[in-house]
Amino acid sequence: MQSFKDRVLEIVAKIPKGKVMTYKQVAQSAGSPRACRVVGSIMKSNFNPKIPCHRVIRIDGKVGEYNRGRAEKIRKLRAEEAIK
Repeated sequence: MQSFKDRVLEIVAKIPKGKVMTYKQVAQSAGSPRACRVVGSIMKSNFNPKIPCHRVIRIDGKVGEYNRGRAEKIRKLRAEEAIK
């Protein structure tokens, strides 16, 4: 059976360029709707460039944190036209 972390990483890997999902949406898709903070922790520790963790944002529309710096997350999302 696949771990929650593996399910999260698989879901985030499939977020297309120019799109975002919220931490809550990822948690729901992975089968644990209340595990938003766990998703955030998983994203914070991810340094695999094949997992676009910058495409996961807060439910209020704010970008949130990023393990390479918030400014870099904003830059990447703007470059992908996911945010203005």
